[in-house]
Amino acid sequence: MATNLIVRNIDEDIALALKQRAAAHGRSAEAEHREILRSALQRPPRRPFGEVLANMPNVGEDADFDARQG
Repeated sequence: MATNLIVRNIDEDIALALKQRAAAHGRSAEAEHREILRSALQRPPRRPFGEVLANMPNVGEDADFDARQG
């Protein structure tokens, strides 16, 4: 369901920056605001921790990272 969002008390420099950014992207300030919110709040899907570990490069032996070495 679509919802209206009202943002009050925006500093003039922020409002101007929004308008300039919107113009640079060829869209209205309202459309730019929606895109900023969308990109800021969408999260990429999380990968399982095991997958992250499995994809780490091999950079040495465990002993290479032992802080107690001479």
